[in-house]
Amino acid sequence: MLPQLLMFGAIILVFYFFMIRPQQKKMRDQKKFREQLTKGMMVVTIGGLHGKLLAVEDDTVIIEVDKGIRLTFDKSAISMEATAKVQ
Repeated sequence: MLPQLLMFGAIILVFYFFMIRPQQKKMRDQKKFREQLTKGMMVVTIGGLHGKLLAVEDDTVIIEVDKGIRLTFDKSAISMEATAKVQ
């Protein structure tokens, strides 16, 4: 009975260190990235739209994709990975 409990505990530890913990770190990094968005940054949305940040509000951002064309997005729509590749 004891070896089975130890094996089950080991499986739980493996899941935690290889699946849960990295996901938590990624979520923490994305939150930090969204808090650091500033006016004038070039960003890419999760849909692939490239543009320049004109305004950053509490939960939304205004992106200029071309002269005079301004779109409003949720902050969660800004892709951290794609934006890092652009900059």
